[in-house]
Amino acid sequence: MSDNGEWHEERDRKGHAMVPATPRDVMHIRAGSFILVFLFAFTVLGILTRAWVLAGIAVVLAVVTVVDITLAVRRQKSRHHGEAG
Repeated sequence: MSDNGEWHEERDRKGHAMVPATPRDVMHIRAGSFILVFLFAFTVLGILTRAWVLAGIAVVLAVVTVVDITLAVRRQKSRHHGEAG
């Protein structure tokens, strides 16, 4: 952290950003984004076939997944120490 309170990313020898993250947070973000693609497809499929229950369940699960991803990103940003992911 710099003197004016800003957070600067550390870089490795190759210039890649090293941010503090746990493997658990990374997997929540990656798996969640993968799941969102399928939930979007199920939502569209449910709307096109007028299967409103299927579309509703997919939307609810998508909201839960977005909340989970958001929490994982917040945990990752609030961590100022730990393993570099």
